[in-house]
Amino acid sequence: MTNRREFIATISFMGTALAANQAMAQAAMLAETDAQAVALGYKADTKKVDAKKFPKHADAQMCTNCALFQGKAADKSGGCSLFPGKQVAGAGWCSAYAKKA
Repeated sequence: MTNRREFIATISFMGTALAANQAMAQAAMLAETDAQAVALGYKADTKKVDAKKFPKHADAQMCTNCALFQGKAADKSGGCSLFPGKQVAGAGWCSAYAKKA
């Protein structure tokens, strides 16, 4: 670093990046009562899905093995492209389920 201004700017940028990272990690869990969750039949536990309402559902289908899930297969929760800013349960399910390739 050549001067104090560059140092301050670098530290400021790093602090902003860290704060954004923490905000993403602390995203709220999606509630089953959320309007979009209700519309897609989201359940935080795939075993509690209404089989009569969703006859194509299988217990092996869950968020962690869905193409829309943005976490790792071992994660208990993670992001979903359908619910921006919210975390979905890894063991959850919704009618937009698409098997990960």
